[in-house]
Amino acid sequence: MKVCASLTATLGVLILAACSPGSPGVEDRPAETAPIAETAPVDGRAIIADIGRINTPNGIEESYAARIGGVDQWLSIRGKDRDNPVILLVHGGPGSAELAIGWTFQRGWEDYFTVVQWDQRGAGKTFSLNDPETVMPTLSVERMTADVVEVADHLRQKLGKEKIILLGHSWGTIIGLEAVMQRPDMFAAYVAHGQVISMQRNEEEGFRLTMAAAKADGNADAVAALESLEPYPGDLTVRRIGDQRTWSIHYGGLAAYRENAAPWFRAMRLSPEYDDAVLRGYDTGSLGSITALMPELRAVSLDHMNRSPVPIFLLNGRQDLTTPPSASAAWLDALEAPVKASYWFEHSAHLAFMEEPGKVLITLVTCIRPYAVEPDMEAARAAAAGCVHED
Repeated sequence: MKVCASLTATLGVLILAACSPGSPGVEDRPAETAPIAETAPVDGRAIIADIGRINTPNGIEESYAARIGGVDQWLSIRGKDRDNPVILLVHGGPGSAELAIGWTFQRGWEDYFTVVQWDQRGAGKTFSLNDPETVMPTLSVERMTADVVEVADHLRQKLGKEKIILLGHSWGTIIGLEAVMQRPDMFAAYVAHGQVISMQRNEEEGFRLTMAAAKADGNADAVAALESLEPYPGDLTVRRIGDQRTWSIHYGGLAAYRENAAPWFRAMRLSPEYDDAVLRGYDTGSLGSITALMPELRAVSLDHMNRSPVPIFLLNGRQDLTTPPSASAAWLDALEAPVKASYWFEHSAHLAFMEEPGKVLITLVTCIRPYAVEPDMEAARAAAAGCVHED
C-alpha cells in the first residue's frame, strides 16, 4: 500500500509531509527518510550533535585543550556569530563540570553570545586529560582563581575581545568573583547564579530553611536526621554537607518542586561532548575536587569585596536551598558598583539555566548583554533600560 502523506508530531512541532503526484510512498523511501518509528533505535548523542552543529558563516564551534596554569584544561567555544560578546561559564561543584549538560539549555544563548564552557582542573574532561596524582594536589582557591584569569585572557586574545562576561555558578562564584576583583579590566560584567559570599553563612541559612521545610511537612525522619547534625555547620566536612543536602534536595532545594535533579544528571549520558570514558571519571573528579578544597571552603568569606568597578548581576532561584539568596543579600545591598541588580526566578532552585531557560536567556540578552556591546557605561545603561524580567 502506498502512503501519500504522513503527519508526525516531533518535539512539539507539527510536521506535515505530503506526497506530490508521482512522489514515492513509504515503501519506496530510502532508509534515511523513512518514518521515525521505522528508524529506531537511534544514536541520541549523534542526533543532539547534529542539531547543535553551528553552520553560520561567522560562527564558531571549537573544543580543545589549552595549557592553563601548567595543566591541559578543556574548553568548548560555541556561537553563531564571532562578533557577539563572549560569556565564560565558570561551573560549580567544585568539580561539577557543566559542559555535559550544556546541550539542555545553551543553544539559545549561542544566538546572542559566544559561549565558553570550561572544565576546571580536577573536573570533567580536564580530569580525564591529566594524571590525578599530579593535578589534584594543586587544587586551591588561589590557584583556580588564577586559572580563571588565565582562561579569560586566553579567550580575549583568541576571540579578539577587550572584555568578556563572566558567569559563575555556585562554587564558580567564589573563584569567579575573586578573578573579577583582581582583573576588572578584563570583564564587561559579572553574573552569578547561586552566589556564595560566606560558606558558613550559606550553610547556616540552607540548614535553617531545610529544617523549617521538614517541620512544616511533619517529616520526623528528616527532622531527626537534621537535628543529629546540630550545631550545623560546625566542623564542616564533605560527609556533613552530604547529609544535609539529602534533605535540602528532597525539599526542592536543588531542583524546584522535585525531590532530586536526576533528569539533568542523566542528560549527561546524551552529551555529544563526553564519551563513556569521561563520564566514568566524572564522579571521581567531582568527589576529589570537593575533598581537596573543603579545608579552604570552610573559611571562605568574600564580605571584604565591597566595591566593584564592574557591573554585578545576581540570578537568584527563589527555591534555592543549596546557595540561599538570603545568605548573600546583605552583601549586595552594601556593595558599591556602577550597576548592580538581582533577578529572581520564582520557579527555580539551584539550576535556573535548566529550570527556567527561556527566562534566563531573556534576562541575559536584555538586561546584561548591553554592558558588553555598548561603547560606554552610559550607553549600556540606556540600552538596558529595556531589560525584560518579570519576578
